[in-house]
Amino acid sequence: MSDPTQDQGERGHLPAAAEPMIERLIFKNRIPNLIFFLITTLFLGYNAIKMEPDASFERLIPLKHPYIVNMIEHRDDLGNLGNFVRIAVSNKNGDIFDKEFMQTLQEITDEVFYLNGVDRSGLRSLWTSNVRWQEVTEQGFQGGTVIPDTYDGSASSLDDLRDNVLRSGEIGALVGDDFRSAIVFAPLYEQDPDTGEALDYGAFSQALERDIRQQYEEKNPNIEIHIVGFAKLVGDLIEGIKSVAIFALITITLTTIFLYWYSRCIAGTLIPVLTSIVAVFWQLGLLRLLGYGLDPYSVLVPFLVFAIGISHGVQVVNAMAIEAGRGFKPLMSAKLAFRALYIPGIVALVSDAFGFLTLLFIEIDVIRDLAVAAGLGVAVIIVTNLVLHPVIMSYIGITKGGINHVQNHDGSADRKWRLLSNFANPKVAPISIAIAVLGLGAGLYMAQGLEVGDLDEGAPELRPDSQYNLDNRFMVENYSQSADVMVIMVTTPPETCTHYPVLRAMDTLQWRLQNTAGVESTVSLVNVTKIVTRALSEGNWKWYDISRNQTIINATIRSAPSGLINTDCSLTPMMAYLEDHRADTLRRVVAEVEDFAAEYNQEGQFEFLLASGNAGVEAATNEVIGTAKNMMLFFVYSVVFVLCLISFRSVRSVLCIILPLGLTSVLCEALMSQAGIGIKVATLPVIALGVGIGVDYGIYMFSKLERFLKMGYPLQEAYFETLRTTGKAVAFTGMTLALGVFTWMLSPIKFQADMGFLLTFMFLWNMVGAIWLMPALAHYLLDPEKIAAKEKAKNAN
Repeated sequence: MSDPTQDQGERGHLPAAAEPMIERLIFKNRIPNLIFFLITTLFLGYNAIKMEPDASFERLIPLKHPYIVNMIEHRDDLGNLGNFVRIAVSNKNGDIFDKEFMQTLQEITDEVFYLNGVDRSGLRSLWTSNVRWQEVTEQGFQGGTVIPDTYDGSASSLDDLRDNVLRSGEIGALVGDDFRSAIVFAPLYEQDPDTGEALDYGAFSQALERDIRQQYEEKNPNIEIHIVGFAKLVGDLIEGIKSVAIFALITITLTTIFLYWYSRCIAGTLIPVLTSIVAVFWQLGLLRLLGYGLDPYSVLVPFLVFAIGISHGVQVVNAMAIEAGRGFKPLMSAKLAFRALYIPGIVALVSDAFGFLTLLFIEIDVIRDLAVAAGLGVAVIIVTNLVLHPVIMSYIGITKGGINHVQNHDGSADRKWRLLSNFANPKVAPISIAIAVLGLGAGLYMAQGLEVGDLDEGAPELRPDSQYNLDNRFMVENYSQSADVMVIMVTTPPETCTHYPVLRAMDTLQWRLQNTAGVESTVSLVNVTKIVTRALSEGNWKWYDISRNQTIINATIRSAPSGLINTDCSLTPMMAYLEDHRADTLRRVVAEVEDFAAEYNQEGQFEFLLASGNAGVEAATNEVIGTAKNMMLFFVYSVVFVLCLISFRSVRSVLCIILPLGLTSVLCEALMSQAGIGIKVATLPVIALGVGIGVDYGIYMFSKLERFLKMGYPLQEAYFETLRTTGKAVAFTGMTLALGVFTWMLSPIKFQADMGFLLTFMFLWNMVGAIWLMPALAHYLLDPEKIAAKEKAKNAN
């Protein structure tokens, strides 16, 4: 059965009535359109190159979660417990009681003091006046700064320093357990108190590397510096963004090579690459105009935009080559290609965009930024790759070599498509369905172990051998106060936070937490009052407890550090230092605190509230991610289902497209579980991106299949013709999309590598699903004779 358009092959044009209005607007105004694209590209390109890396503590956390609401409400009272850096200065060849080492530690303390963004009032080091020792003697209390007033670096003053450190209670906190290192603790402002501008984490991290680590390690080869904290982590992530330029170059180069191998046409290679790069410039320029920056998550979206642009450009090149092979000139080939592709192309891209926008339901700003960036990028592709691409190609056309290559249906090429068309054969289809069902069952079983949150020690955003994770490992091994801290806020009416019932309840919670797996130690006002009560009782350990006498309690907390009590004594924090911030560790600690709060909270007297500290923020994020995952999946599949239903007007047709995507989602979750990748801020968007982009294959394949079924072809023959005309383009699309994200796996940022790994799998498996499973589903869900009869009746009317 012949293609109706083939009869027009030598005429070079079609009747005007057959031209959609949008086609006439585009191709009858080609010069004005090209001028518009040129001016817009220059303007948006100028803005794109001015994009700056952007990362903010608040954009990475779920601001509406109760834990974060509590943290923000009491932020002024918590002394920036959730945002700090810890700088450990280690002596390679001895302990800290060394004149040269102490001189270096003093210089580093002074250097950190003047770093922009440091809350200087909260800075703590052996050299700061707020780090003190205290003891009880026959004459009463004695105490002072840890650094002796008479310190001069001599052997006797170093001995005094050693005594003071032992009496300070800072071993494991500011001094390493082995006395070979000491910490400079620097709380940070989220915003500059003078200018109100957000802290530049990238610049702050560079200052730490340049002015602290590099300068002092070069100055004193005997020391080694280790730096951890949220600001340093984000700074390292921003630094990792710089490698993206290399990946972009590799991606463009490999894509160009593969595209030429596919098309055998210079124009069919360079124009899709050009228009896809234009789409990236448009996207970045629009984002900057809308006030967005590039964070470590959304910086990968331009790769997706480029890959999606190439995938749709391939369809245009393929369609133009087929029409040119029928004798049409470049202009008419471009028109016919546009006419055949603009509806499925727009449906596919709109499905992509709306699929991405479902991420807006997740109340974490960095994910919402990614959704906006991806949605905007796909919207731009509708213009650049479905309009600009065919307009440019209407002047250039496909070379003869390209036409011959794409139109090669003889010999081995035909045999290949004939073999694959057996997926629609009545004997093969049941086998395919059975394999899919088995795969679904295996996937659901293996996905049971999928966790929400981080599954690795240290900073899972970075690779295990990164400088940050090596520094974090040093902290964990040498200090009892780890970098992972969960802060429980104890609120009371003003002037009552030190009352006995409050402290007794806090003591009970501390005991329960210290017996919870994953908790290294706890610190609160209770520790202070116990230590001082014992000291007031001649150091007798029998009195290491909370006194019931309020006067004694009041006396014991006079020397409490400012961070353990706010100004009106309405809040006191309890710090739980954790071994790590793995999902199961956080879950255990949160459950223990929530159970305790439900049992002990007394309205109007005291309440235990979660949570601050980096572990508290992580716990809140995990809860939001866990709740949002299924909701996001529901919305993304609902959007794709509705848009496909509008396009194909048949639930059965939509199921042929949607069900392979569902299988891919299940297998992706199984892969995550087996690979030890948790669902978190970085990986949750992968599910929406994989579904949103993966639907493109099904839409293009099914639109062609439906066209041949309407022409009266039997299912297997219709599928054979579908593969002949678009099968290679779909296969190449899958390879192109996978290539666009494959290079992410080389990133020094681990979550980018994880995203690249998962998206590569989803893009390739979605392609397999479209080619393998869709025709098997069509065998059971579609009636070719009914479809052909319906189309015939429609044409007769």
